[in-house]
Amino acid sequence: MVGSLIVNRRKDSNRSSMALLSDFDSGYNASILEDGDAHGSGDIHTKSETVCGITIKTQDTSRWAHHIHSRILQKFPFLVEMFYWIMNYLFYSVTKGMAQWLSPAQIGVVQVAREHALSILDFEQHTASWFFPIKEVDFQSFFIKYHPSILTVFNRIYSLVHIPGTVMFLSWYYYTAKNHSTFAVARRTMTLGNLAAFLIFCVYPCMPPRLLPESYGFYDTVRQGNAESVWVGGKSVNQFAAMPSLHFTYAFVIGSTFFYHSGFLQRLRGKTSPKSKVTEFGFLALAIFYPILVLSVIVATANHYWLDAVVAIFTVTLCYRCNRVLLLLLPLEYAFCWVLRLAKPVPTTGDRGKRWASDIS
Repeated sequence: MVGSLIVNRRKDSNRSSMALLSDFDSGYNASILEDGDAHGSGDIHTKSETVCGITIKTQDTSRWAHHIHSRILQKFPFLVEMFYWIMNYLFYSVTKGMAQWLSPAQIGVVQVAREHALSILDFEQHTASWFFPIKEVDFQSFFIKYHPSILTVFNRIYSLVHIPGTVMFLSWYYYTAKNHSTFAVARRTMTLGNLAAFLIFCVYPCMPPRLLPESYGFYDTVRQGNAESVWVGGKSVNQFAAMPSLHFTYAFVIGSTFFYHSGFLQRLRGKTSPKSKVTEFGFLALAIFYPILVLSVIVATANHYWLDAVVAIFTVTLCYRCNRVLLLLLPLEYAFCWVLRLAKPVPTTGDRGKRWASDIS
């Protein structure tokens, strides 16, 4: 995260925060607000737009651009992204308690989670066996018996790559996206996917395969050989949050973003792409490889069922279609800035392209 702050810091430090906010307002104004990217304005008036048939108003906060905390945030605008991820983590941390509270007292959350897990296995192996021809236990046994070294790599990926890898993706996309509007779609989709998963965790606690009785043949490989990390063993970790898989939720968003930038769909439509064929192939390969890798990891380590990933695909797709609903929270965001006397920063997304165009001209 520190690296993300440094990479995405504002490099035109000689310009004042007020000038940046003014430029941002005059260059993007109301059209940017439509895409959820209005981060301040050069006047003191409110702005309004219609989202999902609801008219929302956002307050101008640029009057506080000279405040020291506004200047710091203007220098390191990626701090806003870090703030929202901290909020995501706080929401996740309460799902464990909510699931316990919502579960019948006479049964308990452990029994409820086990019953949900067994119902998933029954669905996969009987009702939809045609769609899930390979059992999770057989998939894990294959690596345990024949490729233990690969399984060791999978353990490390599960423990150490999930969160840092997602942060790296967001940092990279924040830096490379052509504008903040494009980045915001991926970020909102991922955020909404988080919220959807958190809701399911509360009302549908599900025990991962590794916690089922030994008679089912699963082994907890991640927590062996010092492979565990704070992301899988912390006190706030919800052990019964298997459905849907957040690992695959993030991987599918990342893969879909790579696929979008591969230019493959444009070529199918007969359009040309400014990217080289090598770059297009690289994006397409990552779009396919990364989700498949994460799917293999979460099943081989007995942390998820196949159905967890399928549900994640559906939730991400739905969240993508509905991602603009999060714009309804913009008034809260601006109210928060108003209370703190904080000018909402102009993102640095797209700055690289602007500087490149400026150098060319």
